[in-house]
Order: sequence, then C-alpha cells, then structure tokens
Amino acid sequence: MLKDIKEILLTEEVIKEKIKELGGKISRDYKDRNLLVVGILKGSVVFTADLIKNINIPCELDFMAVSSYGNSSETSGIVRILKDLDNNIDDKDIIIVEDIVDSGVTLDYLQRYLKARNAKSIKIAALLSKPARRKTEINVEYLGFEVPDEFIVGYGLDYAEKYRNLPFIGVLKEEVYK
Repeated sequence: MLKDIKEILLTEEVIKEKIKELGGKISRDYKDRNLLVVGILKGSVVFTADLIKNINIPCELDFMAVSSYGNSSETSGIVRILKDLDNNIDDKDIIIVEDIVDSGVTLDYLQRYLKARNAKSIKIAALLSKPARRKTEINVEYLGFEVPDEFIVGYGLDYAEKYRNLPFIGVLKEEVYK
C-alpha cells in the first residue's frame, strides 16, 4: 500500500493530537446535554471511534450510511440513505461525524433530514475539509484539517475500498486511480 502513496499529508501523531483537541471542545460544548454522535459509514468509522474516546461526557453512538457518489468520484447530487439511524432522535443534540467534507451535498441533505425528525440541534465534526470541491456551503463546527484538492486516502478514507487502514492521511498516486 505504501508504494501507492505520493506523499503523507498528516501523520498519525498530528491526527491524534487534533482529535484530542476536538473531543475536548465537544465535551465542553455539550456538557449537561443529550448528545448523540452519528458516524457516517464507512469512511468516518476510524475518526468516529477515536473521537468518542476523547469525549469525556455521556453520549450515545449511532451510524448512517449514505451515498451521493455511487461508483463515481463526482457527486450525482442525489443522496440515498443506505442505512438509517437505529434510534429515535427526538430532542437530541446531534453531531454528524464525517471523514471529509467534499461537495457538501450529502451533509446539507443530512442536516435537513435529521432536523425534520425533531433533532434538537445538529452540528458537524469532520476530520478533513476540501473547500475547493464545495458545491453547497456547509458550516463545520468541529474541523480537523483543510486539505488540497488531491485524491486523499488513509485513516478511513478509501479508493476502491482499499487504504482505509493506513494510520495517516496521504495523497494517492495518480497512476493508481486513473
């Protein structure tokens, strides 16, 4: 796998330090609230697991699987829910956890979808943001890092279901995906 990486953008140590910081901020912001952390499968699983280990207040955890990309690297603009939440979200403060904010289309849809289901509040935590690809403006309250418009893998992010298990964030060599 390492031979396919052009460069390492964020080391495991840098990522862990940022997640510790984000977990502390969430813990302060949601003290004495009814927090539900919603991880977006599959890409956010690694980030979500590490994030909740750094949240030191009671919280619930659930997952959704959504897609606006299908088998493409470009969003179709149509969001499909592949797996919905297991629990009722009435009057809960939700943090949607995403690996990367790219076009913003999926997160915009999810915020509206969850608000319509009576969530008390909805905020976003994302490990990465790629502002150059934004189609819909999204406010990410808990952001790890901004990254360039490159093909990013590792720490949960994949190409063809591979590279998710890399402990760092790296840029995939173009010859791998072209």
